[in-house]
Amino acid sequence: MNKTWLVGLILFLAITRVVFGQDLPLKASRRIDFKNLREQMVSSQIEARGIKDKAVLNAMRKIKRHLFVPQEYRHLAYIDSPLPIGEGQTISQPYIVALMSELLSLSGKERVLEIGTGSGYQAAILAELAAEVYTIEILPSLAQKAEKLLRSLGYENIKVKCGDGYLGWEEYAPFDAIIVTCAPEQIPPALIEQLKEGGKMVIPLGERYQELKLIKKKDGKIEIESIIPVRFVPMQRDLPR
Repeated sequence: MNKTWLVGLILFLAITRVVFGQDLPLKASRRIDFKNLREQMVSSQIEARGIKDKAVLNAMRKIKRHLFVPQEYRHLAYIDSPLPIGEGQTISQPYIVALMSELLSLSGKERVLEIGTGSGYQAAILAELAAEVYTIEILPSLAQKAEKLLRSLGYENIKVKCGDGYLGWEEYAPFDAIIVTCAPEQIPPALIEQLKEGGKMVIPLGERYQELKLIKKKDGKIEIESIIPVRFVPMQRDLPR
């Protein structure tokens, strides 16, 4: 998602709150039936679009997405849209989270690397699907907030790092699967190196126009499959000045 699109989204959300009177205080938001909204999200936005992996569907039903968005957008947590989380970043559209998770074909035993922690929502979903999750966020404020929230929710199988995701996390490599939730212009070489033989990577590629790619590593070489057009925030780099 580029900055122009993000500004438009924020404006739309602001208008929505004014028109529907939904700029809700904390006490009012507690009266919302989030469980029912979450079930509707899964049935109408995810199952209806072809997601079949039962473990993914169960994780999407279990994880409380509204806890991962700012209070002012909490009443919109289960709509079919990304939402702002601060620092010019977003929490991804629920369907995209489910699709990317399903593409990894996780069995529950894997070690997974995530690039772009953001709110921590995708990491929480992955933690329900894999044995270990290692997630990297380049923005300190988001990394700290996500780590605090994930710890409060009891996720002991998630390790959060603040750093440059382009470089991966060599200390814990190789990884059975890698998921990238921000868009580089090309596949980071370090991520290919850190992907285990037979592993899978899901990554959005491109600058202005992006495509979600499924990458498989076989015999030291990679196979690339295009999935769908997408729009993610650009991958940021921690480059020397």
